[in-house]
Amino acid sequence: MTALTGHEASVVDGVGKQLFIGGKWRDAEGAKTFDVEDPSTGKVIAHVADASEADGKAGLDAAVAAQDDWARTPPRDRGEILRKAWQLITERADDLALLMTLEMGKALAESKAEITYGSEFFRWFSEEAVRVAGRYSVAPAGSSRLLTVKQPVGPCLMITPWNFPLAMGTRKIGPAVAAGCTMVVKPASLTPLSMLALAGILTEAGLPDGVLNIVTTKSTGKVMEPLIRDARLRKLTFTGSTEVGRSLIEQSAEGVLRVSMELGGNAPFLVFGDADLDKAVEGAMLAKMRNVGEACTAANRFIVHESVAEEFGRRLAERMGALSMGRGTEDGVEVGPLVEAKQRDKVRELVDDAVQAGAKVTVGGKATEGDGYFFQPTVLTDVPRSARMFKEEIFGPVAPIFTFGADEDGLAMANDTEFGLVAYLFTQDLNRAVWAYEGLETGMVGVNQGIVSNPSAPFGGVKASGFGREGGVEGIEEYLETKYIGIAL
Repeated sequence: MTALTGHEASVVDGVGKQLFIGGKWRDAEGAKTFDVEDPSTGKVIAHVADASEADGKAGLDAAVAAQDDWARTPPRDRGEILRKAWQLITERADDLALLMTLEMGKALAESKAEITYGSEFFRWFSEEAVRVAGRYSVAPAGSSRLLTVKQPVGPCLMITPWNFPLAMGTRKIGPAVAAGCTMVVKPASLTPLSMLALAGILTEAGLPDGVLNIVTTKSTGKVMEPLIRDARLRKLTFTGSTEVGRSLIEQSAEGVLRVSMELGGNAPFLVFGDADLDKAVEGAMLAKMRNVGEACTAANRFIVHESVAEEFGRRLAERMGALSMGRGTEDGVEVGPLVEAKQRDKVRELVDDAVQAGAKVTVGGKATEGDGYFFQPTVLTDVPRSARMFKEEIFGPVAPIFTFGADEDGLAMANDTEFGLVAYLFTQDLNRAVWAYEGLETGMVGVNQGIVSNPSAPFGGVKASGFGREGGVEGIEEYLETKYIGIAL
């Protein structure tokens, strides 16, 4: 175990590191564990239960056993539990942020921002719990009445990623709790501590035993596939890579599960010739450097009009080069490490490929020496479309700049990808903005802004970026079935 400061150690020690099943903390079968590292040092900070297939089944057993009672729980009661959990998260934001930084690496200010963002899903869905409604109408022939009601889907399996270890959980758990669904959650093995802390908070807020079950494991496929194929499971939701998502969708077909998938991205950041460059650069910093670039919403391709590309690149390089890099817990640090060596090496490989193809490094371009998985904030100019990063998600602090002439060419470049999660565009011409956002093949668009994520808005993509929506009034529908009743007169 690495040496942590006194407060760091107490925050890590205060989190349960066993499986959370049926309202109880318990060891994994055979008391097996896996290590959790601090990516800024590469040293182990915790040992967490490593579940077996039997442990996974026990989690689903508990969810199934709790489902009927939970579905009958009054919506107001479900909403009050979420609101209490939001309050507890808010009160403990500093410690939760520190825990997140220790296991994931992002700067402490970014972790605090995620705590605020993630907790808002609980507040939002606490209000949506009491607004689930059906409808009543008269049949056109007048001989009967048509009634529709909304009912919970049933037990859900939630597989969450490492890059936003609390928020990716709250935006799935929140609507499930509000709708009356029980769940098994499998957090990423790189960052399980935040989810385990969240389990403790929900229990304190009054969530009944068995409604939420946390199964941590390094053997995700081995432990999760039997649950996906179990006839008692009714919904699967996953946030992660498109490659893994395709495999999970195939497995879900056997049980004809309700499925929602938030998968990979390759976000274009379009800067038209009339853009306000001050706003565009500010938006670029948000869209690129949030979470060290390790976000599915991160701007992956900066597609800039040739008339402003040089100036945009110069300004962006100045901002990127001025960022302070270091351990996320240190004062003044703005850029932490990447989450693991594998991710750092992939970023380095993509940068080297672009340079070999003719791109120029304006700032950064290298991994740092020493402990931790750091990569310098990087701006590349004159990047050819043959570079791998035009097609592949970078997931790191690298901003490649491509250029276009005619607006139609810029839009075509933006859409030249199998992915369609989010796009950003900057222009001062309203007509151009409408033309562009209507033509972009993405589920979300930011117009003159570099962040689109909002608990009160529907988050999700099209094409290979997945289907289904999280957040907004649409978010709870993913956890509800519609039942129609015909009443003869």
